[in-house]
Formats: sequence, structure tokens, C-alpha cells
Amino acid sequence: MGMLIPLLAFLPTDLKASDNVGEAPDYKNSIKLTFLSWFSGSTKLSYERAFSKWNQSGEICASLISAGYDKYHNDPMGFTLRYGHKFFLGRDEISLKGFYLRPEFVYSRYNYKGRSGGRTLAEMGTLLGTVGYQYVYKRFLADFWVGGGYAVGSPAETRYHHGFELWHWFGKDVPILAMSFSIRLGICF
Repeated sequence: MGMLIPLLAFLPTDLKASDNVGEAPDYKNSIKLTFLSWFSGSTKLSYERAFSKWNQSGEICASLISAGYDKYHNDPMGFTLRYGHKFFLGRDEISLKGFYLRPEFVYSRYNYKGRSGGRTLAEMGTLLGTVGYQYVYKRFLADFWVGGGYAVGSPAETRYHHGFELWHWFGKDVPILAMSFSIRLGICF
């Protein structure tokens, strides 16, 4: 008990929140988890930093392929890295909130059990154009987006690269056309 009293002297006597009564803080950073990424065979974490002066932000995402449920049962192991630069449309009093356009580069490299039974390497890069909306409520953030673009590399048999998928619908395989969509949930600080 005697040690507790000197420690209390170091606690702040005034809180910053009381200085801004009625104002919502404008957070410049966020950490996000891609919603349901675990069910797609990987765990994806993102960090975003706002550049409020220019109404933009930069976002980097890393994923560990194998940290999740393997829906194709091919034992994938590898990683995905992506960087996107968001251009927010219009001005908002909260830096990380609003509609945006984002050019994005994604690199995916992993190996998996192929149809032949041996391990096969899938290594792809893609340049995507995405459009999305990011919602901020207090410290909570939800990011919804969809996009498409051009892909190059060695595609996986499943056409899924843990960050984007290659076109394989309506009876057409187009291995250079990549599509991506996601929901990310996170916190601002």
C-alpha cells in the first residue's frame, strides 16, 4: 500500500479527451485484420497511415499462407505482400474515412501439394485498381473494397493466390486477369 501512493503521483491529472469535448479525434493510423481471411487459408494483417494534408493514405498488408483453414486441402505454405496507396474522394473531418480509389501491387509466393502429389510453387504478381469505402466510428474501422487488374507469374492450380484470384468463370480461364475484394476490420490510433 505504501508503494501505491508514490506511483499515483505519476498518473496524469488532466486527460487529453477533456480538452476536445465534443470533437472526435482524427486518428492517423490503423491496424486491420482481413475479415474471414482465416477461412481462406491465410491470416492477413494491414497497417495504414493517413497523409491528411493530401487526403491520401498508404497501406501495407502481409499475410501468412498456412495460418488458416485450407479449403483446397493442398497444404499451402508461403506469404503475400501488398501495398496500396489510397486517394480519398472528397474531404472528411476524419482522415481515414470515405470513398477511395487505390492502385495496389500484390506479390504472392507459396508452395502447395499439386495434383501430381509433389510440392508445386505458385508465384504471382499483380497490379490492381480498386475502389472502396472506409467507415470509421470512434476507434473502430471497417474497410470494404473490390478491384481488378493484370497478373503475371506461375499460377496455382486453384487460381487462388491468397490476396487475389485469377479469372475462371463462365467457361473462360484468363490467367492474366486478377480480381480481388475484401472486408477488413480494425482499430484506429
